[in-house]
Amino acid sequence: MKNNIGPKRLVVGAHYGLGEFLAQRATAIVMVVYTVVLLGAFLTGNNFSYEGWAGLFAQTWFKLFTLATLIGLFYHAWVGVVSVYQDYIKNVGVRFLIQTASAMWLIACAVWSVQILWSV
Repeated sequence: MKNNIGPKRLVVGAHYGLGEFLAQRATAIVMVVYTVVLLGAFLTGNNFSYEGWAGLFAQTWFKLFTLATLIGLFYHAWVGVVSVYQDYIKNVGVRFLIQTASAMWLIACAVWSVQILWSV
Protein backbone atom coordinates (compact mmCIF):
# COMPACT_ATOMS: atom_id res chain seq x y z
CA MET A 1 0.00 0.00 0.00
CA LYS A 2 1.33 3.43 -0.99
CA ASN A 3 1.81 5.82 1.92
CA ASN A 4 1.02 9.40 0.86
CA ILE A 5 1.81 10.89 4.27
CA GLY A 6 5.10 12.22 5.52
CA PRO A 7 8.26 13.40 3.77
CA LYS A 8 7.64 11.29 0.64
CA ARG A 9 4.20 12.68 -0.14
CA LEU A 10 3.54 14.41 -3.44
CA VAL A 11 2.86 18.10 -2.93
CA VAL A 12 1.41 19.79 -5.99
CA GLY A 13 0.73 23.49 -6.35
CA ALA A 14 1.61 24.47 -2.81
CA HIS A 15 4.00 27.22 -3.94
CA TYR A 16 1.43 29.20 -5.95
CA GLY A 17 -0.16 30.76 -2.89
CA LEU A 18 2.91 32.77 -1.87
CA GLY A 19 3.16 34.55 -5.21
CA GLU A 20 -0.52 35.45 -5.14
CA PHE A 21 -0.21 36.62 -1.54
CA LEU A 22 2.74 38.87 -2.40
CA ALA A 23 1.01 40.21 -5.54
CA GLN A 24 -2.07 41.12 -3.50
CA ARG A 25 0.05 42.94 -0.92
CA ALA A 26 2.18 44.78 -3.51
CA THR A 27 -0.81 45.98 -5.50
CA ALA A 28 -2.58 47.00 -2.28
CA ILE A 29 0.43 49.13 -1.30
CA VAL A 30 0.41 50.84 -4.71
CA MET A 31 -3.30 51.60 -4.32
CA VAL A 32 -2.82 52.98 -0.78
CA VAL A 33 0.03 55.25 -1.91
CA TYR A 34 -2.09 56.49 -4.82
CA THR A 35 -5.02 57.17 -2.49
CA VAL A 36 -2.80 59.16 -0.13
CA VAL A 37 -1.39 61.23 -3.03
CA LEU A 38 -4.87 61.85 -4.45
CA LEU A 39 -6.21 62.78 -1.02
CA GLY A 40 -3.26 65.12 -0.50
CA ALA A 41 -3.93 66.79 -3.84
CA PHE A 42 -7.58 67.17 -2.89
CA LEU A 43 -6.91 68.63 0.57
CA THR A 44 -4.19 71.04 -0.54
CA GLY A 45 -5.89 72.13 -3.76
CA ASN A 46 -7.99 75.26 -4.01
CA ASN A 47 -9.49 74.71 -7.46
CA PHE A 48 -12.26 72.15 -7.02
CA SER A 49 -13.65 72.57 -10.50
CA TYR A 50 -13.40 70.31 -13.52
CA GLU A 51 -10.50 72.40 -14.80
CA GLY A 52 -8.58 71.89 -11.54
CA TRP A 53 -8.97 68.12 -11.65
CA ALA A 54 -8.28 68.01 -15.39
CA GLY A 55 -5.10 70.00 -14.74
CA LEU A 56 -3.98 67.45 -12.16
CA PHE A 57 -4.69 64.51 -14.45
CA ALA A 58 -3.14 66.27 -17.45
CA GLN A 59 0.32 66.01 -15.90
CA THR A 60 2.27 63.10 -17.39
CA TRP A 61 3.63 61.84 -14.07
CA PHE A 62 0.12 61.70 -12.60
CA LYS A 63 -1.26 59.92 -15.65
CA LEU A 64 1.49 57.29 -15.41
CA PHE A 65 0.95 56.92 -11.67
CA THR A 66 -2.79 56.52 -12.26
CA LEU A 67 -2.14 53.99 -15.02
CA ALA A 68 0.16 51.96 -12.77
CA THR A 69 -2.48 52.05 -10.04
CA LEU A 70 -5.21 50.93 -12.44
CA ILE A 71 -3.08 48.05 -13.68
CA GLY A 72 -2.43 47.09 -10.07
CA LEU A 73 -6.14 47.35 -9.29
CA PHE A 74 -7.15 45.08 -12.15
CA TYR A 75 -4.45 42.54 -11.33
CA HIS A 76 -5.46 42.67 -7.66
CA ALA A 77 -9.06 41.98 -8.65
CA TRP A 78 -8.00 39.15 -10.96
CA VAL A 79 -5.98 37.36 -8.28
CA GLY A 80 -8.82 37.78 -5.82
CA VAL A 81 -11.62 36.46 -8.01
CA VAL A 82 -9.55 33.55 -9.30
CA SER A 83 -8.81 32.50 -5.72
CA VAL A 84 -12.50 32.64 -4.87
CA TYR A 85 -13.45 30.71 -8.02
CA GLN A 86 -10.87 28.01 -7.31
CA ASP A 87 -12.09 27.64 -3.75
CA TYR A 88 -15.83 27.54 -4.40
CA ILE A 89 -16.46 26.39 -7.99
CA LYS A 90 -15.47 22.74 -8.29
CA ASN A 91 -16.75 22.09 -11.82
CA VAL A 92 -13.78 22.85 -14.12
CA GLY A 93 -15.92 23.78 -17.13
CA VAL A 94 -18.06 26.24 -15.23
CA ARG A 95 -15.00 27.71 -13.51
CA PHE A 96 -13.27 28.14 -16.89
CA LEU A 97 -16.28 29.98 -18.33
CA ILE A 98 -16.59 32.28 -15.32
CA GLN A 99 -12.85 32.98 -15.27
CA THR A 100 -12.89 33.76 -18.99
CA ALA A 101 -15.85 36.13 -18.56
CA SER A 102 -14.09 37.81 -15.63
CA ALA A 103 -10.87 38.21 -17.60
CA MET A 104 -12.73 39.72 -20.54
CA TRP A 105 -14.58 42.10 -18.23
CA LEU A 106 -11.36 43.23 -16.49
CA ILE A 107 -9.57 43.72 -19.81
CA ALA A 108 -12.49 45.77 -21.13
CA CYS A 109 -12.45 47.89 -17.97
CA ALA A 110 -8.68 48.38 -18.31
CA VAL A 111 -8.97 49.49 -21.94
CA TRP A 112 -11.83 51.82 -21.08
CA SER A 113 -9.84 53.27 -18.15
CA VAL A 114 -6.85 53.99 -20.36
CA GLN A 115 -9.12 55.61 -22.93
CA ILE A 116 -10.65 57.86 -20.25
CA LEU A 117 -7.29 58.64 -18.67
CA TRP A 118 -5.64 59.68 -21.91
CA SER A 119 -8.62 61.75 -23.08
CA VAL A 120 -8.05 64.29 -20.28
